[in-house]
Amino acid sequence: MLTLGRSHKASVRTLLLAFVFSFATAGIGAALTDLGPWYFALKHPPWKPPDAAFGVIWSTIFTLCAISAWLAWQAADTAALRRRVAVLFGANALLNVLWSALYFKLQRPDWALFEVVFLWLSILALIMGLWRLSRWASLLLVTYWVWVSIAAVLNVQTVMLNGPFGTQP
Repeated sequence: MLTLGRSHKASVRTLLLAFVFSFATAGIGAALTDLGPWYFALKHPPWKPPDAAFGVIWSTIFTLCAISAWLAWQAADTAALRRRVAVLFGANALLNVLWSALYFKLQRPDWALFEVVFLWLSILALIMGLWRLSRWASLLLVTYWVWVSIAAVLNVQTVMLNGPFGTQP
């Protein structure tokens, strides 16, 4: 029978918590994402990936985020460092959910365009803030940063093709 030592159990528990936190963030964002008539009426740039691709892309990104958080947490050997990891990931999760709320729930891609700058910067802060703790934790977030960069350009073009927003027809 396989038995795990105390540190292995704590490591597995931390990994599971990282996945729960990461996919809870994804779930909240998905719940705010309404691909209804409003969304389908928007003009999109011709290079926009198919809607079905977004689920695969975001699932991959949230998996990489969970592993990154776990690696960073394992490498953080003080309460202050662990607090930094938690604050960086927590702030990023809030900004990620806020973007979905602005774009889809409030139907304000223009406001989401303003907010995506802060989301993008929070990913950069994660990459830079984790670098000394764990190079792998940091590098796993580069895909997220690149995708949000692409999404920001898509957001810009959507606003240009459809604005202004928030006006009554």
